[in-house]
Amino acid sequence: MKRLAPVLWLVTAPLFAQSGQQPSMAGTAMDHSSPPQLSVGAPQLLQGVAARAPLKLEAFLAMADRNNPTLQQAAAIIRRSEAEATQAALYPNPTVGYEGDQIRGGSYGGGEQGGFVAQTIVLGGKLGLRRNIYEQQKQSATIAAEAQLLRVHNDVTQMFYSALSAQRTVEVRGRLAALAGEAAQTAHRLANVGQADAPDVLQAEVEAEQAEIDYTVAQRMFIQKFKSLAALTGNPTAEIAPLDAAFDVPPEIDPSHLVDTIVQQSPSVKQAQQQVVIAQARLKDAKREVVPDLQLRAGEQSNLEQLAEAPGKKTGAQSFASAGIELPLWNRNQGNTRAAEAELEQARQEVTRTQLSLRQQAEVLAQNYLSAKGEAERYRTALLPRARRAYELYLEKYQSMAQAYPQVIVSQRTLFELEVHYIDSLDRIWQNAIALQNFTLQGGLQEPADVMKGRQP
Repeated sequence: MKRLAPVLWLVTAPLFAQSGQQPSMAGTAMDHSSPPQLSVGAPQLLQGVAARAPLKLEAFLAMADRNNPTLQQAAAIIRRSEAEATQAALYPNPTVGYEGDQIRGGSYGGGEQGGFVAQTIVLGGKLGLRRNIYEQQKQSATIAAEAQLLRVHNDVTQMFYSALSAQRTVEVRGRLAALAGEAAQTAHRLANVGQADAPDVLQAEVEAEQAEIDYTVAQRMFIQKFKSLAALTGNPTAEIAPLDAAFDVPPEIDPSHLVDTIVQQSPSVKQAQQQVVIAQARLKDAKREVVPDLQLRAGEQSNLEQLAEAPGKKTGAQSFASAGIELPLWNRNQGNTRAAEAELEQARQEVTRTQLSLRQQAEVLAQNYLSAKGEAERYRTALLPRARRAYELYLEKYQSMAQAYPQVIVSQRTLFELEVHYIDSLDRIWQNAIALQNFTLQGGLQEPADVMKGRQP
């Protein structure tokens, strides 16, 4: 098999340049001042993107705070609870009406007619108890709004670093595609002058084609993730631009401490605890509803009946009044009271269920974080250095006619694939750490939880 030293120089020079080394190649003078370009071609889907100003995470978070519709929905739920609390405490309106009796008068030529005013007097402090239900609901809605903000920030941050991971993968795949494409072109040129065998040319062509496919897929993935990120911020038409963050320096966290913090302080737990308070308010109100309201009624009417002792003279104006109260003999609101007691027990158990569920989710994230962290460290300190050294050794053996060219290509592919795996492990570190820091809350575009939907106090 003939040697392909020029091909390997083109393939390996950029790799060695990253580590500050230069492979020797006696008798060959080639210009590598600019990076090799693809000859045929994966489509350049991100052409011109690199020239745009890079965007930081803070810019996306600010856009989400302004534009994400779920945050406006959460704020509207709070305002609704405030309005319902006001409504629940309003006193019943009085009733004004007309009343007539024996209007035609019959043979006596009499009749009574006039107006009245009626008013319900709410007893037992029931209005205050009803208002308290909605005030506690407002507090729950406030907690829910805080949770929704965390959901939005969690999703935006996770998607930002996921897109940043895709951006890094595009860089790696693009570099490999450029090297593989240039190697294939050089293999053809050398084959034309009898310095390369057909298997070498075919192998170089296959590597170039596969590298171009992978590069195209990587570009598509970055575009998809950037657009998903833009949608989370409420700005789906945002122009694709480079992302700027220290991707290689993932956060250092204490997973065990964060798990305990999540179980005790998560907004989900606080919401469940607030539902207990709401259920207690409902129970207190249900027990007090047995206290009847006082019904007052008074009016003035004209009596046209003739006075027996004074012929030709009518009885004239007269007043009336009544007061009544409902006797709670059969309906003492006992059904609603028992239902409120059951609701309170359900709410208390929901606190425990929420804490257990959160612990279960958080433990998975914690272990995934530790696993990804250990994996990334091994890639950085062991696998990548060894793969790079193996590639160098295969190159040296090939240049000394002791190794076939395909093995050099295999080692090159292995090195680049390990770089992609390293990026993936960093991405998983970020994803799990971000989720733990945001109490495992997700759903930045889901409708905010509305626990009072369809409920009446």
